[in-house]
Amino acid sequence: MKKDFQAIIAAMTAEEKVALLSGSGLWRTASFPRHGIEDIIMTDGTYGVRYSTSQIEQGENWNITDFLEVISQSAGEVEQEEQKGGSEALFSKSKPATCFPNGSTLACSWDSELVYQMGEALAKECQSMGVGILLGPGMNIRRTPLAGRGYEYYSEDPVVSGDIAAALINGLQDGGVGASLKHFAANNSEFRRTEMDSVVEERALREIYLSGFKRAIDKSNPWTVMSSYNRLNGVQTSQDRWLLTEVLRDEWHYKGLVMSDWYGIKDRPASLLAGNDLAMPETRRDKQELLEAIKQGEIPQAILDTACLRMLTLIDKVQRHRKPETQVSYPQHHQLAQRLAAESIVMLKNEDNLLPLRADKQRTIAVLGKPAQEPVIQGSGCATTVPYTLDRPLDEIFDVAGQDFNIEYAVGAPQDDATDPQALAKAVEVAKKADVAVLFVSTAIGEDGENGDRQDLHILPSHEALIRAVACEQPNLVVVLANSDAVVMPWLSDCKALLETFFAGQGMGRAVADILFGRANPCGKLTVTVPNTLEETPAWLSYPGENLRHHYSEGLFVGYRYYDRRKLTPQFPFGFGLSYTTFSYANLKASATQLEEGEALSVSVDVTNSGQVAGKEIVQLYLTAPAGELLREELALKAFTKVELAAGETKTVTLVVDWQDFACFHPGMSRWVVDSGDYQLHVARSSRDIALSTQIAVHAKPWYVPLKADNSLQQLMSNPPAFDRVVKLLLSKNKLPESLLKEKLSAMAPDLFCGLFIALTEFLAIDITRQELENALEEPDEV
Repeated sequence: MKKDFQAIIAAMTAEEKVALLSGSGLWRTASFPRHGIEDIIMTDGTYGVRYSTSQIEQGENWNITDFLEVISQSAGEVEQEEQKGGSEALFSKSKPATCFPNGSTLACSWDSELVYQMGEALAKECQSMGVGILLGPGMNIRRTPLAGRGYEYYSEDPVVSGDIAAALINGLQDGGVGASLKHFAANNSEFRRTEMDSVVEERALREIYLSGFKRAIDKSNPWTVMSSYNRLNGVQTSQDRWLLTEVLRDEWHYKGLVMSDWYGIKDRPASLLAGNDLAMPETRRDKQELLEAIKQGEIPQAILDTACLRMLTLIDKVQRHRKPETQVSYPQHHQLAQRLAAESIVMLKNEDNLLPLRADKQRTIAVLGKPAQEPVIQGSGCATTVPYTLDRPLDEIFDVAGQDFNIEYAVGAPQDDATDPQALAKAVEVAKKADVAVLFVSTAIGEDGENGDRQDLHILPSHEALIRAVACEQPNLVVVLANSDAVVMPWLSDCKALLETFFAGQGMGRAVADILFGRANPCGKLTVTVPNTLEETPAWLSYPGENLRHHYSEGLFVGYRYYDRRKLTPQFPFGFGLSYTTFSYANLKASATQLEEGEALSVSVDVTNSGQVAGKEIVQLYLTAPAGELLREELALKAFTKVELAAGETKTVTLVVDWQDFACFHPGMSRWVVDSGDYQLHVARSSRDIALSTQIAVHAKPWYVPLKADNSLQQLMSNPPAFDRVVKLLLSKNKLPESLLKEKLSAMAPDLFCGLFIALTEFLAIDITRQELENALEEPDEV
């Protein structure tokens, strides 16, 4: 029976409404038995369910010390306990769950269908634990590789970010569990995260930092959106009416609920007025301040009741989709985690086709490095998941290799923070005797996470020393890298093969083993640009800012857009990844050669596996716009798909480009515009490897920038409607024939350097006021 929410709201007291719009403890919402309102449970995280038993099941008897212990717990601590067989104390804080690949890994699969399956699995685990809202996915743009939570996020590009987030949300919500799309918006740093002001020009904000959120919302309709900790252009995001109401609700037509990040609200009445419905978690001060504002008449009844309606709608939706009888097959979910990892790992180098390993080429294998025994599979902080099980790479290598190989292990660098000469010498000795060495390395555990950013882009110095020492004696060196975000690679020439895993979750060990021995063909591709140095990254000069202001000075040119515009060659480009096979492209066709206002375009291309083994190719479609008034990227990703091909097989793939994909945001007009002209469409293997291109002519309605009295006469003449209005004004002030007046204006325009008002009053001696001219210019154009 459908509940009458309006009647419930009418019957609630002000105190009850405040409680409804506040958390109850850390992870629950309030319940109101007299109104038939039950509570709901929500918890982190973005790649696994972190269910804190002591916090959630103790109700209001939560302890802030427990909360801080869990969110500050590093991934290393979790994995060390797991490697010891599991800690009862740790497990009493967080239940074990499937630790899927983190965002920085997951997006490298470019596989929306597989990510959807991950969402379904997360929903089942949530349902089994009674969780109604999972606080993710996080999809902030990876603007700089220094960002502490970059490992949670998907890409430097909004198209990849939006599509991967939407796939996860759809899988989760189709399973009856709500998502919380976060962190809205411009939360691209953990440096002093509750204080910093992200200063972003509106065009970059719209085209890069907001467009991924809009894409995800359009494709998945998340039940909730979470506001972020930072300020945005001077305003706390949790109380930014422009962001939460004018953009999110009025422009994008989002109907769901907005909640705060935990303790992310600075002014509760202001946040509610801005459109931040739910304040999490429960804080006495916030509730008191909101109740007082209601009693003082500072909160309009309509705003208060609308927020309550959104909250009741969400609670009802969660309760209607509850499936308490849900049983979870954790072994099946582990297999999914292994598959996701295998599909996401990126092979960055494979000189002399060293991989895959074959018994007739490399009979003896040295496996080196501490992460081979103690894998680094996830980041630190509130997203950290206690893995239900864990694949250790060394175990999996022994298992996959079977009896065909001789394998010997040496740790090489037992201490992360120091070089051990004896262990190093032992590793070199083991490597020297082998046909090939597989060396596992990582960045420092705990350097990533909340409330702090990375200090540099290096792997652990002890691991780099191990690479260099082994390479001196063993030329056939494979490096397996685990890291939150991009790293610099001064050691790249020391290895012949390189596998990038980022943080690939509990199934990483098996996935790596399968790729090493050719049971899986690597098919992941980078979703960020890997730099040569930190200093060449786009945000370097303005990061992390000063005086609590973080200027996004690179503007639109984030990631590959920056490298393309600067004509820089990165270490590895966006979209890059190698395979054990090769792919060729042919017969690029567009559904039209001319595109009219509002139309979409289909692009098809034949992709052939021209190699000897089955594989998967990620087909990327980029757009290059014609020169216009606004600066545009050299190229921008607009669509992608992943295709599986047997050796020798050809398939035709089709990608769609919508009219909006041709648009850019004009900050002077505060709207999206499309330039007419010839656009280039590129089908590519990466942003730097274009396979085929075609051209289409786009015919858009003309648009004109508003003019002022100080614009030039030439600018006026490039705006025919405004020119006609000004001519009409001038004709009313003198007796010149219209044709002669236009002829004079046309002749003067190229040479006049002064503003329009001066040109008309001084050079043509026409008696008009500045206000008359402004009025003529500002009339709306009819186009």
